Amino acid sequence: QVQLVESGGGLVQAGGSLRLSCAASGRATSSYAMGWFRQAPGKERDFVASISYNGDSTRYADSVKGRFTISRDNAKNTVYLQMNSLKLEDTAVYYCAVSSYLYAITVNPRNFGSWGQGTQVTVSS
Repeated sequence: QVQLVESGGGLVQAGGSLRLSCAASGRATSSYAMGWFRQAPGKERDFVASISYNGDSTRYADSVKGRFTISRDNAKNTVYLQMNSLKLEDTAVYYCAVSSYLYAITVNPRNFGSWGQGTQVTVSS
């Protein structure tokens, strides 16, 4: 079983930037797609971004395209989410996850079998 630990969340003003990290341990994740999701209070958990096992392919939610960038370093078993031009509506708990399926990139949360505990991102005006 893989364990995921997110870090890098915090309080930032609108227009600012944050970089989230997600470190995996327990087993290598280099053969699996990874993703970021977020959940705001009273809302469902939404897809944010995902990246293929080798980093060659990425997917983004429309709401973050052009502002967020997902990347990974398989040597460090870590995935990142660079968030720029943050908006108030980006406030949420951000979760990273590992796909349950080898190689294929996915955006469906049901395809992710391991999840981190989440990190809070708060954007203020």
